[in-house]
Amino acid sequence: MRGYFAIGSEGLSKSMNVGTLMRTGHAFGASYFFTVDAHIKSLGKAMKADTSKSPDHLPYFAWNSVDEMQFPRGCKMVGVELTDDAIELPSFGHPLQAAYILGPERGSLSQEMQDRCDYIVKIPTKFCLNVGVAAALVLYDRYMAHGKYAERSLTAGAPKDPLLEHIHGAPIFRSGRKVPGFDSNP
Repeated sequence: MRGYFAIGSEGLSKSMNVGTLMRTGHAFGASYFFTVDAHIKSLGKAMKADTSKSPDHLPYFAWNSVDEMQFPRGCKMVGVELTDDAIELPSFGHPLQAAYILGPERGSLSQEMQDRCDYIVKIPTKFCLNVGVAAALVLYDRYMAHGKYAERSLTAGAPKDPLLEHIHGAPIFRSGRKVPGFDSNP
């Protein structure tokens, strides 16, 4: 998959949800995990939900406030929140460099956090989902958008056309010189 991403949450209070988010991020290839204003005492209980031992593989950043957050240059913040004006997830173009932030278990992203986001997306459901389920759906959608898969079939079943294998070509030199080991330059 191209690019990089991070997954995090604002205001989490349940250790098991932290563990689930870390495991989900790890499974989908997150570069790091973060929390903002989390109300958990330690990661110990979180590890009961994270049998992949994500802290051994992913850096974890714990920020106390929105103002403390720091992301790499070019990284776009994507808030996941069920608001009327949010972009519906199936129509969203995922940035190559992104930090996805989800709200707390019993609430929404703070207005301060929403203002910090470059995009707000929503999963088109009738009501809010568990934070771990929402994260999995968003990351799966990113995976489908940036992964290398055959086009989805318009009818039931497998794709009609398989994914074409990438063809590696010879290096191209503007000077026109020949490349050892290759018959000719295109």
